[in-house]
Amino acid sequence: MSLLVVGLSHRSAPVSVLERASLAAGTQAALLRDTLAAEPAVEAAVLATCNRIELYADVDKFHAGVAELSTLLARHSGVGLDELTPYLYVHYEDRAVHHLFSVACGLDSMVVGEGQILGQIKDALALGQELHTAGRLLNDLFQQALRVGKRAHSETGIDRAGQSLVTFGLEQLAEGRDPGVWAKGKRALVIGAGSMSSLAAATLARTGVAEIVVANRTRARADRLVEILNQAAGASVAAHAVEMAMVSDELTRADVVVSCTGATGLVLSAEAVAGALGLDFDAREAPAVPVAAPPAEPDQHAVWVENGSATATAQAQAVRRVTVPAQSTGPVRLALLDLAMPRDIDGDAARLDGVRLVDIESLAEASADAPMAADVDQVRTIVADEVAAFGAAQRAAHITPTVVALRTMAAGVVAGEIARLDGRLPDLDEKQRAEISQTVRRVVDKLLHAPTVRVKQLASEPGGAGYADALRELFDLDPQTVAAVSRADLNDPNRGRS
Repeated sequence: MSLLVVGLSHRSAPVSVLERASLAAGTQAALLRDTLAAEPAVEAAVLATCNRIELYADVDKFHAGVAELSTLLARHSGVGLDELTPYLYVHYEDRAVHHLFSVACGLDSMVVGEGQILGQIKDALALGQELHTAGRLLNDLFQQALRVGKRAHSETGIDRAGQSLVTFGLEQLAEGRDPGVWAKGKRALVIGAGSMSSLAAATLARTGVAEIVVANRTRARADRLVEILNQAAGASVAAHAVEMAMVSDELTRADVVVSCTGATGLVLSAEAVAGALGLDFDAREAPAVPVAAPPAEPDQHAVWVENGSATATAQAQAVRRVTVPAQSTGPVRLALLDLAMPRDIDGDAARLDGVRLVDIESLAEASADAPMAADVDQVRTIVADEVAAFGAAQRAAHITPTVVALRTMAAGVVAGEIARLDGRLPDLDEKQRAEISQTVRRVVDKLLHAPTVRVKQLASEPGGAGYADALRELFDLDPQTVAAVSRADLNDPNRGRS
């Protein structure tokens, strides 16, 4: 079995494709179940964030695995396979491990070094464990990715290179000014009460806004977030919750709005924003701006999928046309930060006088020019070392069932010989029998110690997988015994739990 990841992110696909391919929580569960039902996969986990969707699987056939995982991603994302193909990337075995470890450290994030991805990786592992789709390999992989990410943040200054999307977004809204000075005394409206919205509310409170209003589809969650804010901020910021039906009214009093919900459609239309500001909205479509699709990478899915490959190649070379509304000019009366995927706020709102809109797409463009910290190189070294260590550990673990089976067989031989000795020398007293038994076991243990230790060392090296087969052949080990040891290890209820 081998590790395979098929996915797309802000590095491989435009935001317009990412937001259409976003996966709701229920869809993620269905995707995992269908992946396990597919023939090439025996384990599966999905990492879905606002700027990436990645499907991890333990497969026994590479090409069939790529084709099946790609088809499943297309089916559950709602984006046709032919359209999705040019934007998919594929990583296999050590490259797949390297990719996830880099993601965990924030090296592949839209804002380099951000730490929120660790929580999202933990959630992906928890879902795989809950649905029993994450087995030994993916449990070990995701647990180690979490440890590598924490190590990178604790041992390096990668935190200085990055920040949360919320902080970065507020900096973009402030347009070069100190966000603390820009936000001081402002009234903020936060739409949503999930993890990103909670982070946004906490960040706004620290930044210095005077008031925070939280609106959420479930009022109880909004009340809970307000309670947390009031406990943390004390009298420095006033926070209260409102029903979603009150958003239009609150919009008329807000200076800054942060929205991040799980809605599949727009939460704020351009007409609603215009109405809150007392403006007339011209619904004429903004001029389309041609944007070239990104070139296919050597390891992208299009290289491997046979069905529709000609169409995929043609689409990869085609020119897309997307609507990119220009930002209004003049003093900003209402600052909008849209962190949702798919987007919550109508992009045409940016054309309204006095409105500044920052969304995932504009954050991606701004982060491309952000300076990289020197600590990034140190994190890359950590990732490379950890990938090598993980590979060695996995290869060593592969031979462990064979070593256990060998020692079990040896113990059986010793027990048989002791029983035979009891029949031939029935007059031995208990002390003599115990001494002989201990001596025989000691001889066997000494004979097996050096070769089993050495074979584990050899198996941990690249290309060492064949040593397990050699050991089974040399000692004529029963394959079913080895398989039974592997199953017992895999079914250990304490293994890989977070």
